Amino acid sequence: MSDSAGETPERGKPLDPAEFIEANMRLAPVPSLPEVRLYQAHPGSGLRRLLEPDDDNGVDEAESQPPYWAYAWAGGAVLARYILDRPSIVAGKRVLDLGAGSGLVGIAAAKAGARAVIAAEIDRNGVAALRLNAKANGVAIEIVDKDITARPPPAVELVLAGDVFYAQDVGRRMMPFLDRCLAAGIDVLVGDPGRAWLPRPRLCLLGEYQVPDVGGNGGSEPRPSAVFAFVAKSG
Repeated sequence: MSDSAGETPERGKPLDPAEFIEANMRLAPVPSLPEVRLYQAHPGSGLRRLLEPDDDNGVDEAESQPPYWAYAWAGGAVLARYILDRPSIVAGKRVLDLGAGSGLVGIAAAKAGARAVIAAEIDRNGVAALRLNAKANGVAIEIVDKDITARPPPAVELVLAGDVFYAQDVGRRMMPFLDRCLAAGIDVLVGDPGRAWLPRPRLCLLGEYQVPDVGGNGGSEPRPSAVFAFVAKSG
């Protein structure tokens, strides 16, 4: 059976992520962030076809859990909006976009005048999307396609962490890394719409916006999302 692009892929041959994204996703401004354009999923994207041929996940599961990089999530959107409205936060600095996904936050930092942006993303499809999104926005981003959370922090002055507390296990893995960043003198900003696993005792509210959580279950309706400074343990 032919796919929606009119071609029948060779059975067992994995799709090229970059070619798929360009052919099947829409390059469009992000809601609440007209300064940034991303390749974004839509109902006809057929993202399940990016699964590896030997992946055990079924089609229904793949569709119900779409790739995080294909959508603009609220935590990343609020962090990007905050940075674009306050470019002095990143201007002239080396910045890490942690768990970058689409690259939305890193792209915003580059547009706001960051001296250099490193984006850490482990999903190979996300890495392909990130490269395409950076190119579409005319910015240079260095991509690290490995898990950096078990390592010492890179040589940056600011870490931007959008939507990194969406699950308990992920949050637990992030916390020691973010603590090492603070110990190294690196500032950390967190963007999140108020998820259950947010480490609230370690956060200082900096700003709040109404942004759509396009990647979540909230649809396109704006909802409160916030930017926090991640701070050291008291005492």
